[in-house]
Amino acid sequence: MKTRVFDAKRMSAGAIAALMVALTACSGGGNGASGSSPSQSPQQSGQAEQTAQTETGGKQQGGSFNLWLGWTITVNNESLIQKYWRENEPFVDVQIESTQGDASTALNLKLNTGGFEDAAIFGRSDVINTSMVRSGTIVPLEQYFDMPDQYPGLASIPKEYLEAMKDEDGHIWSIPTWFDQNPQDPWPGWASLGWFVREDVLEKAGMTFDDLATLEGLEQYLRAAGQQTDASGNKLIPLSFLSDANDENVILSTFGVSNATAGGVIPVEKKGDQYEFIYDNPQYKEAYRWMNKIYREDLLDKEAITDKKERYKEKNQSGRIAMNAGGFFNMDAHIWEVLNGPTEPAWYYQTIPYPKVPGVDRIGINQIVNPYPANDVYISNKTKNLDAILAFFDYSLQPLPEMQQVIDGGPPGVYWDWVDQPLGKWHYIDDNYQQLHDSGDAAKKASTTPELYATSSYSNKWYPWWNYAQTDSVAGRQKTIDFTEAIGKMGAIRVAESYDMVKSEPGSLWEKYLPELENVRKEYKAKLTMAKDDNAFEVEWNNFTSALEKRAHWSELKEEWHKLLAQQFGE
Repeated sequence: MKTRVFDAKRMSAGAIAALMVALTACSGGGNGASGSSPSQSPQQSGQAEQTAQTETGGKQQGGSFNLWLGWTITVNNESLIQKYWRENEPFVDVQIESTQGDASTALNLKLNTGGFEDAAIFGRSDVINTSMVRSGTIVPLEQYFDMPDQYPGLASIPKEYLEAMKDEDGHIWSIPTWFDQNPQDPWPGWASLGWFVREDVLEKAGMTFDDLATLEGLEQYLRAAGQQTDASGNKLIPLSFLSDANDENVILSTFGVSNATAGGVIPVEKKGDQYEFIYDNPQYKEAYRWMNKIYREDLLDKEAITDKKERYKEKNQSGRIAMNAGGFFNMDAHIWEVLNGPTEPAWYYQTIPYPKVPGVDRIGINQIVNPYPANDVYISNKTKNLDAILAFFDYSLQPLPEMQQVIDGGPPGVYWDWVDQPLGKWHYIDDNYQQLHDSGDAAKKASTTPELYATSSYSNKWYPWWNYAQTDSVAGRQKTIDFTEAIGKMGAIRVAESYDMVKSEPGSLWEKYLPELENVRKEYKAKLTMAKDDNAFEVEWNNFTSALEKRAHWSELKEEWHKLLAQQFGE
């Protein structure tokens, strides 16, 4: 079977999208056995027994089906949104069943005991797909993507997504969901990796944002910030990051080192006809040389390498840090999202462009996101509810910019509506729904919606949580949106290419040595950062390159990587 990831050769332009998955669960829906083979079509396996749409009591009835989720979440199958679906479009009763515990274990158990009832949705995985197909319990679905008169939503799925899903016989074994509706005009996603400065500290230092445009200017700020004190009279920490979350990747990017993958074994950049691996980029050493320099000058937090998230968040909240590099969610966005004015240090955080480094023409990539489907819906070959399943996913996959919001909270005018115009700001119009939904209680929230938005798709034309009117009522909430929109335009994000997704194979050298390669990286990022002087840094660098070869078999891994690229993508 072909590898079920997108073929970069089919893409003429990129796409950036956050691969978010948050769905719900519970049981219900009937089915029966048919004993058909997986190569048989649903018509051959008893489509005559499918529940047809009928008119009952003046309301169209589209049947019901059980949707088994490959993850765990609180469920209430009498939620307001599920009731809406039963009584209004798409006139389908969707009953959710949740997975308990490990998804792979639950899947194997389910498949070994007769399979699931009607439909199952899992995060995209070659392992899951292979298990499903080999089980002989699912039906191929390719015909339904070419029936625009009957299933316009399914027919609207971008063809490059579907082509990449075909096996050697041309079968497509799942309905793809949670993808960018237009991969040529992608949604930028929740970009969060950047540089953040305290505007109040910058002002006290007598500097402006323009002064931070270069690495030299940034160092000048760090020295000035280190002379200032916090509310308790302690000197500020000039720069900090959460190394436990690999926040130093922002500094690597600043020095031109790409450090992200899209599920692949190692960060790689294509330069001409050649591929450059992260540790072979000479700027990797220069980035750590700079980190070592500012560490020795007391400009970098001495605890940056060892801090855990909670301790790091405490430092940010208490105003101990003058500048941060890394992800703002690691800093804890909540510390400014609750503010309405300059009452806490977090109010003054601003993001800045990546500072220019001499000799670096382009910053390195630190976020790669795939516009291709994040989820797959499989249909059992013994279901008696095929019509209902297809009707629901044809509805959920309508190519409307607001469709994820419609699936999550119903169509506009029911529980929420536009403030002034479609694809503008929105707000809740049902107080009871909003109070339950936003209560913080999982059971109460589950009574409103099954949160099946990832059975739909998304669009760059409109993203709900950047247009939520209530954001306007607390000024600090807008900062997170402003940050992510600004960072998304700084050049550290790009679409996934095939070489970003090269995976290890069973029995491969990558399977054997990748854990040790990661151990070497973690060990020497600390030793390089904290080396006592220039000579010690050079010693640690030589030790690092030696460990790459002796412990992690670096040259052998690179050689095998090229073979895997050819095997998996034909390149």
